Amino acid sequence: MNKDISSIRKDYTKLSLDVNDVDKNPINTFNKWFDEALKSEVLEPNAMSLATVDKNGIPANRIVLLKEVDKGFVFYTNYQSDKGRELEHNPVASINFFWPELERQVRIQGYVEKVSEEMSTKYFQSRPKESQIGAWTSPQSSAIKNRAILEQREAELIKKFEKDSVLPKPKQWGGYRVNPFHIEFWQGRPSRLHDRISYTLIDNKWKINRLAP
Repeated sequence: MNKDISSIRKDYTKLSLDVNDVDKNPINTFNKWFDEALKSEVLEPNAMSLATVDKNGIPANRIVLLKEVDKGFVFYTNYQSDKGRELEHNPVASINFFWPELERQVRIQGYVEKVSEEMSTKYFQSRPKESQIGAWTSPQSSAIKNRAILEQREAELIKKFEKDSVLPKPKQWGGYRVNPFHIEFWQGRPSRLHDRISYTLIDNKWKINRLAP
């Protein structure tokens, strides 16, 4: 490694954040920030880190894509994947967005529920046909001997569904909603004195605090 990792640093100077800048509802604040990320042409603004915990208390983290914001944060996956099995055992998760172009981060903790079959099917069939076939093809998180197994399975499915514009949704595939009980908005500031505004759900009301960086 040519560069000393300890010397890598960046000073954040673009924006600021105060309690007076945020809405009483954190979903509204998130939507405002997300729109600003879109306008700033952030690379994959809906990419979020999803952390889950297995039955032994061991955490796992991966990037998934946000697909809808309603009362919570919705993403889709294979229910038989590692994250699906972990959420079945422990339906609580943490998600994190980082938009370096805006020097912003959003951290969310919430209880997780599956969305309805109708909602999952509607989204599944709105995807490109290639993505629908991909969902049928992959036994996500399972060990496989080689890539050729996937390619053969994909070819079989392409032939099977060649006359269909949309595919039926696999039973093992669908959406999850993270219903937040804690959301923190982080704005990078100079000298590592970052702005942090948190929302905590208490008795169905959001309590807003500024946190020390």
